[in-house]
Amino acid sequence: MRPPGGADRRWWAAVAVAALLCGGAAWSYARAAGEATRAYAESRDTALAAGREHVARLSSLDGRRAEEGLRTWLEVSAGELREELERTKPPADVSARATVTDAALTALDDRAGTARLIATVRVEITAAARTAGPPATDRKRLEADLVRTGDGWKVTALTALPATGT
Repeated sequence: MRPPGGADRRWWAAVAVAALLCGGAAWSYARAAGEATRAYAESRDTALAAGREHVARLSSLDGRRAEEGLRTWLEVSAGELREELERTKPPADVSARATVTDAALTALDDRAGTARLIATVRVEITAAARTAGPPATDRKRLEADLVRTGDGWKVTALTALPATGT
């Protein structure tokens, strides 16, 4: 025995609505995973990774190889920061080893090739005059402006942020 004619139509209508919803979801997923979105995500990840590495390098220096450290600073910098570093004579009596403990991009303009990063950095400082004991540890919050160049992302400004809270 068949159900009344109206039940068949309602069942097929429900199947059609479900198919439309599935199709819409698939289209939305494909659109979200499109090339532009993926390219932006890749640019964001690249800028963040470069920014983390460059902030650590700019916050580190081996006092025994100060000129090599200055060359490293120049490799990862651009613009006014690079010009300022070219006029800098790094100290030969202090060594600092920095580790970026956390970082995030606060801005990214992929078309303009600019980004801004904030980072927390742990710096272990050892003075040449110190003969015993562990290195002093300093924690910093830094903001870095980045620009995309032909050689990848470079830091154009590095600013210490004031500590807030308790």
